[in-house]
Amino acid sequence: MTVVYLDELFLLNFVVDYLLLLAAGRLSGEVLRRGRLALGAALGAAYAGAVFLPGLGFLVHPLCKVGAGILAVLLGYGGSPRLLRVCLVFFAVSAAFGGGIFALQLLGSRSLVLSNGVISSPLDLKLVLLSAAGCYVLITLLFQRAARHSPRRELAPAVVELGERRVALTALVDTGNTLADPVSGRPVLVAEGAKMGGLFPAGTAPTREELHDPSAALERLGQAGLRCRLLPYQAVGVECGLLLALRADRVKVGGEDYGPLLVALSPTSLTDGGGYCALIGA
Repeated sequence: MTVVYLDELFLLNFVVDYLLLLAAGRLSGEVLRRGRLALGAALGAAYAGAVFLPGLGFLVHPLCKVGAGILAVLLGYGGSPRLLRVCLVFFAVSAAFGGGIFALQLLGSRSLVLSNGVISSPLDLKLVLLSAAGCYVLITLLFQRAARHSPRRELAPAVVELGERRVALTALVDTGNTLADPVSGRPVLVAEGAKMGGLFPAGTAPTREELHDPSAALERLGQAGLRCRLLPYQAVGVECGLLLALRADRVKVGGEDYGPLLVALSPTSLTDGGGYCALIGA
């Protein structure tokens, strides 16, 4: 008879489900909210433990497994415009992970066992978790090394502060974006001007028409005491353009604090899908 310890089973599946949700979000270019990912992983781990409880054997039905996976994704990424993509990637990554465990079983390994869609281990849980952590660190280092030689694009939450006013955005971190402050050489955050009205005192935010004519807006905002300037840029179809730029007191993107940074106001939307409204290079 197989003995299953629910606490170890819960912890093991929590770690695995968290990594699967994290991988699905990264591959989909989704904003990662660690607390919500932990909630989704906790749901998946609770489902794994419930399968072994008396009277709950019906949970091994494929529809129950799919339902549990969808609920985990909803907890982790609910409200995202790319929710369907994240869900499909999550199931694809989970299938690949399950296939890897099945291959290990065929090779005679007993480090991880997949039974009725639930992951368990007959080995010391500490050893398994330590091995998983080591693999995760190794994979992360390999991806970071590869990222040095190829453009990287991912979404991250951003916060722009000016005085006591602040605006929260979703930014695309794009290592292929080379727009920088010509004075300091630091990166520039490009944000949709329509999203930045909260940084300006009432009645002073530049209109869409002014953003298309930044020279006129610069004069008016300068009279209002705002630290604005014109920023030259080049893009496809634009040999030499100008953007109205504002010197923010503090900009945070993801886990990185850029401190004071130049924020360029785009007169148009940065994406058709609406997934992000700001853009910054590495």
